[in-house]
Amino acid sequence: MGIVNVESRTFEWMLARFEEFVRRMDVLCHTHRIGEPESWLDNQQIFQLLNISKRTLQTFRGNGSHSYTQINHKIYYRAEDVRSFLAVLEVRCRHDQKRRNGV
Repeated sequence: MGIVNVESRTFEWMLARFEEFVRRMDVLCHTHRIGEPESWLDNQQIFQLLNISKRTLQTFRGNGSHSYTQINHKIYYRAEDVRSFLAVLEVRCRHDQKRRNGV
């Protein structure tokens, strides 16, 4: 690691510019309602939450039933998408159960 010497007035100018940048980012985040970062779940958490196998989750991804994001070789799912997916599965299960029972 190297050491960089900066005059105090240059440092003050840089600090003021950085503070202005932070202020502008706060305004943008407030304008676009960006607040807390989204919750993300990885494969392992999804296996446990849904009580499904790796292959089943891969099938869901493959047929477009479940959206995901891949960073390098790791796959992540938005918690909000998982909740929506669970709601759809619950409705399907109820519908299938009614159909089997002849209702």
